[in-house]
Amino acid sequence: MKTPENHKINRKQALKKMGKYAALTALGTFVILNPKKAQAQSPPNPGDDPFAG
Repeated sequence: MKTPENHKINRKQALKKMGKYAALTALGTFVILNPKKAQAQSPPNPGDDPFAG
């Protein structure tokens, strides 16, 4: 599939776009895989006493 001439971007623009996506992906990965948040969001162990404090 060919791209029309007026829709082509140059190398600098492509790198800028890729950088934005990379930053967004890194931020999302950090938030999802943050150990403290993951531990706080995980359900309690099924064998634990639910009334234990």
